[in-house]
Amino acid sequence: MPTLIAPSVLAADFANLQRDSEMLNKSEADWFHIDIMDGVFVPNISFGMPVLKAIAKHATKPLDVHLMIVNPDQYIETFAELGSAVLTVHYEACDHLHRTLQKIKSCGMKAGVALNPHTPITVLDSIIKDVDLVCLMSVNPGFGGQSFIEETYTKVKTLKALIQEKGATTLIEIDGGVTNKNAKQLIDAGADVLVAGSYVFGAEDPIQTIAGLKEI
Repeated sequence: MPTLIAPSVLAADFANLQRDSEMLNKSEADWFHIDIMDGVFVPNISFGMPVLKAIAKHATKPLDVHLMIVNPDQYIETFAELGSAVLTVHYEACDHLHRTLQKIKSCGMKAGVALNPHTPITVLDSIIKDVDLVCLMSVNPGFGGQSFIEETYTKVKTLKALIQEKGATTLIEIDGGVTNKNAKQLIDAGADVLVAGSYVFGAEDPIQTIAGLKEI
């Protein structure tokens, strides 16, 4: 399967979200990656439901929504109604992860689990076959523009081995510090989806930058 590119809208120009959404529509990007932060689970606040609704109005590609919030269960139906195709919750925020994943799927979305940099892959041993996507945080969650954590390569390989051992079809997504400098090594390690924020939206030519990542 070709690698999927999911530009992170957190790095877009918030005053020109329609313009940047239309740019992604024209580009070779596969998904819109949208970070929802509550200022509690992570030390930052990002979009809420009205902004997601506005993006969904213009986006012609699937919405890959990443919840960095406490108590994600209470909002699952809302994110489904807003058009999320993939809904990812943090392992660290879910007391009853299996139930949360089942609820996401029952609402018609793909179910994702995100792991913070310090969380080991082994926490997914018993549940990996129920997970459509694992989002490995390659920076500490909360802010864009951080440096990539090198240990991520080892985690990707470990996760890929678990997926193959269990006969799962789970996709591996990398979120944080992704550029053309580390994309090939991540793909070679087993990554399926690359999230890139400031690398894309801070480029002189975002469409060409996305195309460059797709070529890798």
